[in-house]
Amino acid sequence: MPDIAHFSDSDESFHSFDDNEPSPPRATQPSSYQHERSKRRESTASQTDVPSKPVVERFAPEEEASLLAESNTLKGSGNKLFGKGSFENAIQIYDKAMSSCPNYLDFEMAVLRSNIAACNLKLEEWKEAIESATKGVDCLERLEPLPRPKPKTTATKEGQNGVIEEDQGDEDNVVEEVDDDVAERIENLQKSGRTLDEVRKLQVKLLMRRAKARTESGGWAALQGADEDYKILLSPVMLPTLSPTDQRSILDSVRKLGPKLNKAKEKEMAEMMSKLKGLGNSLLKPFGLSTENFNFVKDEKSGGYSMNFSQDPKK
Repeated sequence: MPDIAHFSDSDESFHSFDDNEPSPPRATQPSSYQHERSKRRESTASQTDVPSKPVVERFAPEEEASLLAESNTLKGSGNKLFGKGSFENAIQIYDKAMSSCPNYLDFEMAVLRSNIAACNLKLEEWKEAIESATKGVDCLERLEPLPRPKPKTTATKEGQNGVIEEDQGDEDNVVEEVDDDVAERIENLQKSGRTLDEVRKLQVKLLMRRAKARTESGGWAALQGADEDYKILLSPVMLPTLSPTDQRSILDSVRKLGPKLNKAKEKEMAEMMSKLKGLGNSLLKPFGLSTENFNFVKDEKSGGYSMNFSQDPKK
């Protein structure tokens, strides 16, 4: 089993993130009717010219609190199984905890997804770990999205001697307007009873676990995904959330990832060229030719290629 010591988490804290902290209390009131025991119920507004978003109906506070308490009890049982090294059984219990938890409680669902990803890593189930962590990340997107790189806006201005220069603009001073989506996220965060710092810390856990799984999974695409996760973690928005141990761990992983990424890229490019060569040979064979009859020579000055035909490629 691979060493996951580069995570900042110890084995104890690896599965206990937010598990010892009870979910924030929610007000209770008697329910005047029997609710169907389902996690989310959606209703659509009446047909209008402007399409509206589905409205998520929440359980009555009393029933929601009961379901959440049941989910937390199951989560605690899963944590004990994790501590004993019974990772497969822990996953089953976490699944039951998710079935009990109202799935509009995005933070609580993300914690369970994160715990399942931790189990997957222990079992070296890289694909499942990636899937679990990604679902956890998606839950938190409704509370606070991860930072995404924004394209730089350029404008032209006339500099000295009439030379036209590009002005990159001052992106740091750009003010984001509060649109409907931002307002909805603020409302969701307030309803969750969690702080932005708590959400960011959980996002760090999920991204680190997903990056670990992607790195171990191998392959150019997976390694590129790990590289993207590390870039998000080291972004100005996420960096303040990282502990010094997290920062050292991530920087060390990034240094090790570079050579693996280049090697995987070269390997997959070689495999692709081999397949293209095979296809070319099958098309040229009826004419008594093969790809060996064509040589591509790179022009070092221009960087372009010229093609030379050789009737006898063996010479």
